[in-house]
Amino acid sequence: MSGRSGPPLGFAEALDLPLSVDLRTAARAFGICTATAYKLIRLGVFPCPVLRVGGRYRIPTAYLLRTLGIEERPVYAVPLDDEAPAARPHDTHSRASEVSA
Repeated sequence: MSGRSGPPLGFAEALDLPLSVDLRTAARAFGICTATAYKLIRLGVFPCPVLRVGGRYRIPTAYLLRTLGIEERPVYAVPLDDEAPAARPHDTHSRASEVSA
């Protein structure tokens, strides 16, 4: 059994995170298991600030992204395909009418 909490967090997934995340998600972002994350918190050396809310740990996403070296959010979280131009709203409607005809 692997100690990891799941597959590593992808770039697009990281940019879709809420304002704060649980410790398991933060551990995935850093590529460590949850047990190691708890140990780092106990030692006071977790890579970014951690909040204790009730009996749970929460990590503000802004600090998490900054620690990962993501300072600014791009306009698009997924890469745009250079070969296929983006569909325009009026193109979608014309295609839909062509299909139904």
